[in-house]
Amino acid sequence: MVKVVEFEKLTVKPGNNGTFTGEKGENLVPPSDWAFLPAGDAGITRRVTSSGPYWRVEIKKGRRVISLGIWASADLIVQAKEDIRALRLTDEYKKKLASGIKSREKKQELYGSEFCEAVENFLSFHSQHKELERFLAKAIVAFAVPVGSGTVARTKMIPIEKRAELAVIAWMRHQTTGYDNLKIAGIKGERRAVRRTLAQQSVELLSKYREGKNISIDCPLHQAVRRLRAENINF
Repeated sequence: MVKVVEFEKLTVKPGNNGTFTGEKGENLVPPSDWAFLPAGDAGITRRVTSSGPYWRVEIKKGRRVISLGIWASADLIVQAKEDIRALRLTDEYKKKLASGIKSREKKQELYGSEFCEAVENFLSFHSQHKELERFLAKAIVAFAVPVGSGTVARTKMIPIEKRAELAVIAWMRHQTTGYDNLKIAGIKGERRAVRRTLAQQSVELLSKYREGKNISIDCPLHQAVRRLRAENINF
């Protein structure tokens, strides 16, 4: 049976033919005077969810829960959009926005420098490879640190030293192995096993640079760095 629920704050999943599945597995249809507000503008969404009933539409991808948006009163959504638009035209809001951007940029720059130092400490190359160490650290920071990169460097759940180690291994997995082109069997744990094997290979490769050994031009790390330099990428 499909129910129309008017005064609720629910988390629902997309169903069939315009219906939704509620928290208890029930089939639901939003009220006729409601509309859908897609995710993307947090300011408008907060204004709507703080002003009345709504349904948050979520889906699960792997371990991640993703919000697609909310269903709420159409009039409430229109009003929220108008209120936020007017707010964003004020000088006070523009100054606050500019200040926030500047503050975030400064924090990002400071974290980039801190993370670069942590990466260099993890690499710990022999003196004859120090120039390469600095170049490699900057390349890894450019890969791992940007906001939205989704890499381990953005987490605060583990110490920065561990973040640096994992970021190096991840960068090498993509740059010095054939991982991106591997066809991995869809068996539970297989991808993790492949990553462990490649991580061990990366650790062994890095040890040559730490010990100051002469490096062949065929070395995967040497070739990866040469490709970056050939592209004139400045970090």
